[in-house]
Amino acid sequence: MLAVIKTGGKQYLVKPGDKIKVEKLGKKEGEEVSFDEVLLLERNKRLSIGSPTVKGTKVIAKVLENKKSKKVIAFKYKAKKRYKLKKGHRQPYTLVEIKEIPEA
Repeated sequence: MLAVIKTGGKQYLVKPGDKIKVEKLGKKEGEEVSFDEVLLLERNKRLSIGSPTVKGTKVIAKVLENKKSKKVIAFKYKAKKRYKLKKGHRQPYTLVEIKEIPEA
């Protein structure tokens, strides 16, 4: 059983038991979250392709943790102008575990 879900402007190929990092959802750890935008669903070797989504289908997941990713350094430099700028950025994310893809 596979599904392609869309969240945070990105698409993820998931199956029950997968752990994925998605954009920050704003849910607390231990809560359940439902992804309603299912773009593709494969069940019992039958493929359902949405236009744009598969109707009446959702993916249920559990929030495991909310954290920030590793720091990314952005460095700007202009030669001969004494201009240097160093910035760091840590993108927040939510780690979720896919629990089930219920029957429609």
